[in-house]
Amino acid sequence: MPETPEVLFVCVHNAGRSQMAAALLDHHAAGRVRVRSAGSAPASEINPAVVAVMDELGLDLSKEFPKPLTGEAVKGADVVITMGCGDVCPVFPGKRYLDWELPDPAGKPVEQVRPIRDEIDRRVRELFAELVPAH
Repeated sequence: MPETPEVLFVCVHNAGRSQMAAALLDHHAAGRVRVRSAGSAPASEINPAVVAVMDELGLDLSKEFPKPLTGEAVKGADVVITMGCGDVCPVFPGKRYLDWELPDPAGKPVEQVRPIRDEIDRRVRELFAELVPAH
């Protein structure tokens, strides 16, 4: 693992789960991990309920936007975390892949998106502790 590991979060639309995960890891890592997110079929905008639940934590996603998944992004990452994108994610040898099965927040109200956010936060904290062990 390099000094500053890079993590790529991937979901289909890059409008919900992967955006939340990227923002949460970026927040907890405070520069000690490079974080990116992408979608295999990016949406036109981030899910408004996702923006709202992240805002509750003081994390502003209003300037973020869904980004397309590229082979370069996967190649540059040390850890690739997929969230319901199935077989569309390119696989490169030597990468660490994790698949997080999480409900899709699309079309759900804020009350139903909050528990998804909280579960992502729990997993992100565990991942961060693995990637950057406390000295």
